[in-house]
Amino acid sequence: MPGGASTRKYFRVHLADRPVAVAMFVPEGAKAEEVANGAVRHSASQWPFLEVRELLEARGVDVPALLGQDTDNGWLLLEDLGDDTLANFLLAQPSRREALYVRAVTDLAAAQDRLATLPAGSVVASRAFDAALLRWEIDHFREFALEARGVHLTEEDRQTFDAVADRLARRIASWPRAFVHRDYQSRNLMVRSSEALCWLDFQDALLGPRVYDLVALLNDSYQTFDRAFVEARLDDYGNARGLPASDRSAVLREFDLVTVQRKLKDAGRFVFIDRVKNNPSFLRFVEPTIEKVRVSLSRLADDPDMHSLAGVISRSLPR
Repeated sequence: MPGGASTRKYFRVHLADRPVAVAMFVPEGAKAEEVANGAVRHSASQWPFLEVRELLEARGVDVPALLGQDTDNGWLLLEDLGDDTLANFLLAQPSRREALYVRAVTDLAAAQDRLATLPAGSVVASRAFDAALLRWEIDHFREFALEARGVHLTEEDRQTFDAVADRLARRIASWPRAFVHRDYQSRNLMVRSSEALCWLDFQDALLGPRVYDLVALLNDSYQTFDRAFVEARLDDYGNARGLPASDRSAVLREFDLVTVQRKLKDAGRFVFIDRVKNNPSFLRFVEPTIEKVRVSLSRLADDPDMHSLAGVISRSLPR
């Protein structure tokens, strides 16, 4: 089956005595610990995927059923959810977009509430978007979306970029933390026949800003939404979380700040996947992703750091 940007491979398995299943092969699965996406994964007796899946299922989140496992050899057997990712489904039925995105944000709100407390020793609680990880993600942009493509900042712009990146990372890290899926976007949500959404690719879950998954979903590099649609979904999220009216403007501001941080990382990641993993299929999303950064920076023009960062990007990547 088609895979994503990771090393995981997927196979559709046809069995005589039950519906089809999906076999997931993780080449590095036998390792107890590995570095992924800038963070060291939890060392435990079971894979983070399995631990997080079990936690989410126990808290009422729709996740694929586990049918079997041979983790010593890198294999899991999972429920087959078909081919209808949210991204694929909307290509065929665009009229369902609003209803499904309302469902996605309200599911996320419910999950954040249900996961406000975590079991002792939880892998999710052991990892967080601290300043170091957030800064690592921003630096991914400079290293790959700029330098790897032959764009080198002037010394002045390099100093400005580094200073702003550091302050932005520390700023976001200082906010209250909630459960974060970390890649909650249209290719990681499956549409069930009931139009419920099933979560995938949650093994890197950690604690971080409440809006991080909202940015992944509503500023998804694979989708385009107008601002009215985004703000309506942020209102749906606020209603589902029971946020007071006084907190709604804070959510909008946090959303734009995290968009800058997350989309810089995404643009760099797409180039990284090409240069390091020899997979150029994500390169077409680099420029649209950088455009999302520019749009959020324009809304944050009253912030001196964001104004300075907009200047660096404009000079280094002119339209």
